[in-house]
Amino acid sequence: MYALLRPLLFALEAETSHRVTLYGLGVAERSHLMRFVAQPPPAGLPVHAFGIDFPNPVGLAAGLDKNGQYIDALAALGFGFIEVGTVTPRPQPGNPRPRLFRLPEHEAIINRMGFNNLGVDALARNVERAHWRGVLGINIGKNKDTPNAHAVDDYLACLQRVYPLARYITVNVSSPNTPGLRDLQQGDSLRRLIDALADAREQLATRHGAHKPILLKIAPDLDDAQMDAIATALLQSNLDGLVCTNTTIDRTGVAGSIYANETGGLSGRPLLEAATEVLRGMATRLQGRMPLIGVGGILTGSDAADKLSAGATLVQIYSGLIYRGPWLLTECVEEIRRQQADNP
Repeated sequence: MYALLRPLLFALEAETSHRVTLYGLGVAERSHLMRFVAQPPPAGLPVHAFGIDFPNPVGLAAGLDKNGQYIDALAALGFGFIEVGTVTPRPQPGNPRPRLFRLPEHEAIINRMGFNNLGVDALARNVERAHWRGVLGINIGKNKDTPNAHAVDDYLACLQRVYPLARYITVNVSSPNTPGLRDLQQGDSLRRLIDALADAREQLATRHGAHKPILLKIAPDLDDAQMDAIATALLQSNLDGLVCTNTTIDRTGVAGSIYANETGGLSGRPLLEAATEVLRGMATRLQGRMPLIGVGGILTGSDAADKLSAGATLVQIYSGLIYRGPWLLTECVEEIRRQQADNP
């Protein structure tokens, strides 16, 4: 069905198409019509990571459902896990429109959404209303008007609110669309943030009787020295994992596009190589001490399998869904299954 609907969706402005698609999925799920939308991947490819059992290794990346409004509909597609957000303590509108651009000739997307969301309390209410009880990750960030000197307060506020609701929490310090956010990946700023979150998590684990993994999401635009510093900080911390990677500010892969000069983060096919290289580099540096999630540029099942070969335990997709539709999820699971069977 997606092959028939895609030309209509692509005829709409990108952000309008995004909202229409999610609304349509919600209607299909509530009307018990999801069988006409997608065929979930078959069971039988479980993964254990971060102390969590995942039914399959292919998840939904953060950003598609920022407010957790469509969890049940997205879960019906068969994801092994779903990550919602990025959410901030207070609601914020994000950047002015237009702020989302499709580059079909490159199978790419540029976005400068700017953490537009309804705030952490609204997301929490939506999660509480959802019926699905699968593996839910919640991605947290800071408000745009919170200075970096006080950023830790925003992350702690979100962590405390979502802790009872999430199976794991991802700390987003790598979006290029909040001014100065990526500075939090650096040196002492990263160490202070990691230490504060780890300390708060210990208190929350005691209060709620459950240890929830905390993951760090990093950018693909890192040099060797920056990766060295992040790896050192992680190995000295009590964090549980790493998500590689967010979107890129590099435009090499989309040179010549009419949108190439639009500011924001680039995702999709042109991100694949850079994101996988950072994944491979961090896997080497971390030496198996923590699981990694590979995300960025997955448009085929082989792309997903390559992320696992580069050191990922799990993968996430987002932009590929826009270009390939829900079938991409099943293709990824089946290709990973095939390669594991061929290389036991």
